[in-house]
Amino acid sequence: MNPILPRWPIGRAALVAVAALAFTGAALAHGDDDDDGGPRPGHGKPRTCASWLGRSVAGAQVSTAEPVAATATAPAYCRVQALIAPKLNFELRLPADWNRKLHYGGGGGYNGAIPAVDLNALRQGYAQVSSDSGHQGNVLDASFALDDPLARRLFGFESVPTVMHSAQEIVRLHYGQRAKRAYFEGCSNGGREGLIQVQRHPWLFDGVISRAPAYDWVGIMGVFNRAAKALAAPGGAMSAAKVATVAKAVLGACDAADGIADGVVSNPAACHFDAATLRCAGGADTGDACLSDAQLAVVTSWTSPASFVGGRYDYAGWPLTGNEDAGGAWDVWTSGAPSLQFLFSDTTIKNYLAKDPAANSLTYDYESDPTALAKMSALNDATNPSIHPFVASGGKLILWHGGNDSALSIKATIAYYRQVVGALGGQGNADDTVRFYTAPGVNHCAGGPGADSTDLLTPLDRWVGQHKAPGTLTASKLDATGATVFARPLCIWPKYPRYNGSGDAALAASYTCTAP
Repeated sequence: MNPILPRWPIGRAALVAVAALAFTGAALAHGDDDDDGGPRPGHGKPRTCASWLGRSVAGAQVSTAEPVAATATAPAYCRVQALIAPKLNFELRLPADWNRKLHYGGGGGYNGAIPAVDLNALRQGYAQVSSDSGHQGNVLDASFALDDPLARRLFGFESVPTVMHSAQEIVRLHYGQRAKRAYFEGCSNGGREGLIQVQRHPWLFDGVISRAPAYDWVGIMGVFNRAAKALAAPGGAMSAAKVATVAKAVLGACDAADGIADGVVSNPAACHFDAATLRCAGGADTGDACLSDAQLAVVTSWTSPASFVGGRYDYAGWPLTGNEDAGGAWDVWTSGAPSLQFLFSDTTIKNYLAKDPAANSLTYDYESDPTALAKMSALNDATNPSIHPFVASGGKLILWHGGNDSALSIKATIAYYRQVVGALGGQGNADDTVRFYTAPGVNHCAGGPGADSTDLLTPLDRWVGQHKAPGTLTASKLDATGATVFARPLCIWPKYPRYNGSGDAALAASYTCTAP
């Protein structure tokens, strides 16, 4: 069972050092060594960066401690790399000008490497930490899970609280005072990691940003496997020209429903496109302007919900967006050879389910071993909508999802959000804790033709620190130099940005968040 801690007067940050001990086990058997002459709590001058080298702090052995000079895009900071034995590695970035807050950046895929520094957080003065989640390898490789129970637990739910125990103590010793607030931010698997904290470690963070969360691991890998099988069926392959045919037809039917034909379907609730209208004569493949029956089966697999083990696990289908042909969408995740959906489901089946690196995932019956699915769910799923302990601790949650996400369905995040609203007793109660934003035309985590750049950390901190709940935000599309190409309102779901009918279409002020 996970501890649910009261809001004692010492505050959430101080609780981390106590509560995280429940998750560290033998990995935190090292003693603390904080007698090197650095400042004690309450003494304002930070330690020197070099003083951390070789130290053992709260179960972490520091291997690297080096100053990083300021650049045109990032301030100066101290990079501290450390190991929590036997193989959980993390990196903590300690800015010279600290805002007394800590930011944890989530990973992606199956992790296996420490993510790059979050520049948005660092520029705002946050101490910033990330880890490899307890194993080293490629983000597409789940072989760590084959015969290593500790690695499975660390990836699933233990790595973040374990790292937080050490990171909070290093921050305290480095600056002479504890972080007054801590936030988690991640996308994809990082979004799942964020929801894991909300559901299983509700005391750990003051606020969580969960972007495009891969929260339903069993459902996701099952629907990935289903799509891979449909594509591998005779005649199922979807060429780039076929994908473009689908996208063009969807845009033609739905693009203008948001008040402007701009290449993005911003009002998906008004889009009722039927892919069957693209069927080739007789169902045979007669060219790029239509879809064969086998290719329509792929689209049906893509858009229809999936259910496994009698409804115990499920996953929503994807919407047709009109941007399936955007770079980084279907070409990478769905119709590619091999697609990332195939690669993820393949390594998952081999290492979590079949327990056989030689297993053929395209012939494997995904529902054949309910016990294996249940074990994977217990490790990795973050599907619990009852987040009352997180609410009681004063935590705040921001959900975000791109409308053109070909990796994880925006419909799945909508389904989870609805479940949370229901579990909390209705919209009014949920609004005190959760905000859900959708970004039309945006690919998985970023990219695509939509406005994909938004700072969610600032409104989250304002919500936590000043009790000012976020409303409509602004999303931008940036060019390679960081200049804004265009902007849109980032609307609270289910509202969408509708063009007002006049004004510069590149400006967010020319749009209004509107109920469908």
